[in-house]
Amino acid sequence: MTPTLNTFLLVCPFLFLAGLVDSIAGGGGLVSLPIYLIAGLPPHNAVATNKMSSTLGTTLSTVRFFKNGLVNLKASIPAVIAAVCGSSIGAHVSMAINEDVLRHIMIIVLPVAAFFVLNKKLFNDKGSQTAEFSRRTVIVSCTAAFLIGMYDGLYGPGTGTFLIIAFTVFAKMGIRPANAQAKVINMTTNWTALVIFLMNGKVLLGLGLAAAACNMAGNFVGSGLVMKKGAAVVRPMMVVVIILLFIKLVMNN
Repeated sequence: MTPTLNTFLLVCPFLFLAGLVDSIAGGGGLVSLPIYLIAGLPPHNAVATNKMSSTLGTTLSTVRFFKNGLVNLKASIPAVIAAVCGSSIGAHVSMAINEDVLRHIMIIVLPVAAFFVLNKKLFNDKGSQTAEFSRRTVIVSCTAAFLIGMYDGLYGPGTGTFLIIAFTVFAKMGIRPANAQAKVINMTTNWTALVIFLMNGKVLLGLGLAAAACNMAGNFVGSGLVMKKGAAVVRPMMVVVIILLFIKLVMNN
């Protein structure tokens, strides 16, 4: 598929919005992946091209956490290995699945991912404000990295949120260290899946790079907005986009 000018005009503004969503409310993939599909990209190309934009944005965020000293490298190394394995399996499964089957999977997975991302009650900020290197942390990190990494390679939206929930609920971390550890794993799963998609020619490079630039710009602008005010604007937009995707997917079946 060759993207048209209309494809760029539709995708790029919403990828900027996806950056805002990620920096303010989390779950930017719930905006970006549906827009690729609404723009007419086949499911395999949509997942792969979305991976390019999300990978660069996540890498930028991860670098920030490293600079602020919030990442525990000892706890991250085994999780990164598990993430590479999980994401690699997920990406290969994604490419092996028939596009009609993948479309049906999206219809089921999307509302589940949306529920977790939009449900703030699942987040707990009462845990430790540091990511300690302990047996519990390593076990939770590796298990979450492998299982959620497979999901990220297969589909993607909500991955960072699922990881944060895993760290806050099972590793008893506060939001900041949980977010930092999640970003390292999410960056790893993203890059692993992206490399596989690139090697198999599934990424629309021109569209992916343009969308990535818009996504990173959205992250930059969103980081300067007030959390509550921004979330009040972004979340309704996420719901609108999800509804539009559902309509498109159902009409195509």
